[in-house]
Amino acid sequence: MNTTHTTSTAAGLAGLEGLDSKQLLEKYRESLMGVFGTPQRVLVRGKGCTVWDADGREYLDLLGGIAVNALGHADEFLTGIVANQLSTLGHVSNFFTSPAQIALAERLLELAGAPGGSKVFFANSGTEANEAAFKLARRNSSPTRTKIIALEGAFHGRTMGALALTAKQAYREPFEPMPGGVVHLPFGDEDALRAAVDETVAAVVLEPIQGEVGVRPLPAGYLKAAREATTAAGALLILDEVQSGVGRTGNWFAYQGQVAGGERIVPDAITLAKGLGSGLPVGALLTFGAETSGLLTAGQHGTTFGGNPVATAAGLATLHAIESRGLLAHVSALGDKLREQLAGIEHVVEVRGEGLLIGFDLDADIAAAAVEAALDAGFIINSPGPRTLRLAPPLILTAEQADRFTAALPHILTTAAARTAATSKDA
Repeated sequence: MNTTHTTSTAAGLAGLEGLDSKQLLEKYRESLMGVFGTPQRVLVRGKGCTVWDADGREYLDLLGGIAVNALGHADEFLTGIVANQLSTLGHVSNFFTSPAQIALAERLLELAGAPGGSKVFFANSGTEANEAAFKLARRNSSPTRTKIIALEGAFHGRTMGALALTAKQAYREPFEPMPGGVVHLPFGDEDALRAAVDETVAAVVLEPIQGEVGVRPLPAGYLKAAREATTAAGALLILDEVQSGVGRTGNWFAYQGQVAGGERIVPDAITLAKGLGSGLPVGALLTFGAETSGLLTAGQHGTTFGGNPVATAAGLATLHAIESRGLLAHVSALGDKLREQLAGIEHVVEVRGEGLLIGFDLDADIAAAAVEAALDAGFIINSPGPRTLRLAPPLILTAEQADRFTAALPHILTTAAARTAATSKDA
């Protein structure tokens, strides 16, 4: 018996068996809302850092589902834990709890070094975690304390509260008016921050490393300044670690690493998601200390699926694998090596990031063409800007795999430049 076919049939996939990428993309256009445009490929299988498309082509995944697949694809330990949990208890709603939910909350607070009285709220995604953080900030308000500060270049999600914190106007304009009171300050301007944070501010929301604008770490000392200013004004300091957390930078959380400039600060809250479940949808808001944790009380926020046994079991498995396999040290060392290699490649003019969250700028507007050329060469990367490429591979990426990419990159960039020039000439 063909068990693959049997499984597919049972899952309702029989009608798609044997179709190639072109046929599947046509079905995609017919049945899915076009908010993502046309997918670049139809992926059908993965193992480790490698994925295969519907036509059998192989790719080295250097994006990891946008910093999600911390353990790569089809990790046997993770899939075993998830399958075992699902076979035992899948969903219970938040009228009840489970050992997995409690254990993951305890472990996250431990890794964050959170003080007594700290708490966790589980959600399903980064934007939901940030939505909860937005409501937390609102609970720190008063008739005169009404502002929330974010930064230019920020991306905190696309639901309405999170979107109000997000700076990109193209995301915001179709849905205005936004929830009020959010002010965006110039990125990294410490003087502007100190001048803006006063008794009218409920919270300051920062990404230690801005991901969507091309991996831009906050300047050294900025987090310390933010902590000092918010403490003096009675405002909350909320750190969005959705993309940078859970080992991505070589630390459990980016605020514990280089971006802190050697100053270990204690935030009032952090948000997590992406890599926390290694592909399973789970997000979290961690609140530090009893006072902040008491701002949201029974009935003021909730979720149906958040913190379910399967997602939290995946989170526990992810954290255990990162620790037991020594991935923090691996990510730090490989990230240093990869950034050094990238800096020596022609057409690369700047390299930024920590660990395996890396952005690099090119000397021309060829990033979109470079993504296409990389796919043709068997590599998945991302272009957050016309001159910027982003890497956020699985934390298990090997040195040999990284070397394969940097060896291929000069030809990828040359090809991209030629294609861009030809397109411009034809236009």
